[in-house]
Amino acid sequence: MAPGLYTDIGKKTRDLLYKDYNTHQKFSLTTCSPHGVAITAAGTRKNESIFGELHTQIKNKKLTVDVKANSESDLLTNITVDEFGTPGLKSILSLVVPDQRSGKLELQYLHEYAGVNASVGLNSNPMVNLSGVFGSKALSVGVDVSFDTATSNFTKYNAALSLTNPDLIASLHLNNHGDTMVASYYHLVKQHSGTAVGAELSHSFSRNESTLIFGCQHSLDPHTTVKARFNNYGMASALVQHEWRPKSFVTISGEVDTKAIEKSTKVGLSLVLKH
Repeated sequence: MAPGLYTDIGKKTRDLLYKDYNTHQKFSLTTCSPHGVAITAAGTRKNESIFGELHTQIKNKKLTVDVKANSESDLLTNITVDEFGTPGLKSILSLVVPDQRSGKLELQYLHEYAGVNASVGLNSNPMVNLSGVFGSKALSVGVDVSFDTATSNFTKYNAALSLTNPDLIASLHLNNHGDTMVASYYHLVKQHSGTAVGAELSHSFSRNESTLIFGCQHSLDPHTTVKARFNNYGMASALVQHEWRPKSFVTISGEVDTKAIEKSTKVGLSLVLKH
């Protein structure tokens, strides 16, 4: 439903420039039952450290329960109810054990001309967040604010603008209390081959610094995609992703500092299995 939520603004460009790039080793195995139960075991190796996670998801009609346990002894629980009392309304209750202050209640509402997301912490001095997008699929504007009731201060207020055509998406964000401007661009060059280009320009007014990153992607065949990106600091990355069976992927990615190639080359491997 248009125009979506605030987090959807610029998402196409972010996925093109950042999604699936990885310089670590990752493994994920998911098993699904015909009764709506999915169990995922995942592990990530960063340098000499290994991090693990066990994720269980149970779906029953409009109710979804997600439970995640990680190697840091945290238990994350999300309970989601779709069509909560009215079409387009979704409620999400989240909690992290043993953090007693982590409880949060979130409501999402999608309408043909609006998308609203509101959340409040379940503690005595909660953090309140409200974001909204208004307009159409072609042109929309959004705001995202957070208020800390403990200090009576606005900890975040951002704004965004999005322009969408069938093959082109442009967006503009003002973040960090208006100190950072992010302009992004996504262009689908050839739909049948998935060929696309994108760019993101981020400028900090207080530091007078800018970062420009450019990326592209292309499908070699229906199951193999290649991506590449490069920024103005000389960092270059590339990846190859192959879907060797439905929803099972192997991804090989690399990153190199073109100003110090002999010292900075990094290679990552990600394997996702689902059956």
